[in-house]
Amino acid sequence: MRMIHQMIVLAMLACLATFAAAQNEDPGDLTQIKTLSIDRGLTEAGKNCVTCHAKVSPNTTNDWRHSRHGHVGVSCIDCHAVPADSETAILHDEVFDMSDYDASMLEDEVHISVLVPPSTCARCHAVEHEQFTESGHYRSYHQIVPKDNLHALTDVHEGQNHPELAGAPNETGCMQCHGTEIKLDEDGRPTPETWPNAGMGNVYPSGSTGNCTACHSRHRFSIAEARKPFACAECHLGPDHPNIEIFEASKHGHIYNTRNDEEWNWDVAPGAWEVGDFRGPVCSTCHMAGIGELKTTHNISERLYWVSWAQRSSVRDSDDPMSPILGDGPAGRDKMEQVCSACHSSLHTDSFFQQADKAVRLYNQAYYDPAKEMRDELEEKGLLKDNPWGDDFQLTFYHMWHHQGRRARMGALHGAADYAHWHGFFELMQDIYELEEIYEQRIETGEIE
Repeated sequence: MRMIHQMIVLAMLACLATFAAAQNEDPGDLTQIKTLSIDRGLTEAGKNCVTCHAKVSPNTTNDWRHSRHGHVGVSCIDCHAVPADSETAILHDEVFDMSDYDASMLEDEVHISVLVPPSTCARCHAVEHEQFTESGHYRSYHQIVPKDNLHALTDVHEGQNHPELAGAPNETGCMQCHGTEIKLDEDGRPTPETWPNAGMGNVYPSGSTGNCTACHSRHRFSIAEARKPFACAECHLGPDHPNIEIFEASKHGHIYNTRNDEEWNWDVAPGAWEVGDFRGPVCSTCHMAGIGELKTTHNISERLYWVSWAQRSSVRDSDDPMSPILGDGPAGRDKMEQVCSACHSSLHTDSFFQQADKAVRLYNQAYYDPAKEMRDELEEKGLLKDNPWGDDFQLTFYHMWHHQGRRARMGALHGAADYAHWHGFFELMQDIYELEEIYEQRIETGEIE
């Protein structure tokens, strides 16, 4: 009897282990599945989309299946369907070769668009959309439109005025972060000169501005993915604004890079992601997350005091999203200090910002102001070359504010000593000495060397 009892117990334990494993196993990879039927409260049209796209684009369907959209019954057609008279409308059966699939899956005259503007996302995410339109991200492309000097840089100089290929630097570079005005061909499809791109500030044919998938990449739209610093690093990196490098060089980055994964919970619902879910902050923690009494925000300008990317840093004082000084500086500092207080004492926070503010003011007063004064005088006397990129003074002046000056300010404001000093003020020092030498020679001789 004892042996029979033991065998029964062992069998029950085996069943329980199998059940537990089944609960924890990966839900599966749809890329290998050729037939799929998902109900989940979807409309018939939605079910047809999923069934067909599991064959046509299995990886896309796989991402959707794991997404919150998939869990709550939001399907392909809910985002991609458009009225027949929409400028981006394409009759569905003209998009795909349906000869290998069941044509009965299609509803009559289904029009879709490959483009999904943020106005579509706003149907469900209205607050987030409104916050975005009030942020500096909103003008990512709009601010480029009037800048002839920037277009000259990418097309004339970088693109070398090539009759066919001059647009390449912009198409593969600038617009992939800043976005562009998406144009359509005669069939209503986006042109290769303007799409695909992951730019934050895309302007869609409807006029809707933004790009939610810049951070929440399609078709999983993961909140965890958007929270991690790599989402920001796609654009905020490099010599002119090395924010991800600065973060990694800071104490916050040190904690993040040496973390134990079990100490971090990336999937908590918005507004509930608090200290305890993470050991140290990342970009989204300080600039977007709901911490303490602060609510979550998609207005990334809301908690800022200085304009640290401009030629000269000013305290933010504008409610116009197109203004470079967008924001309320004192209110922004107060909110950021609330974020800091979740982990630091007031003495630590106050002293940190005193150090950082001193660095910003030093850049303004000891570097930018005298350099700008020299530049203005040279321009007045006709001692600057027409081509700024072939002029040692203008090129050094540009690097001073656009590269070294940004690194010094952003390094100080994010606690990254090497960027504040060696990549910042040390190189600023060399710039100002070089500018002074060129200035004195041109003023003395009245000629451009």
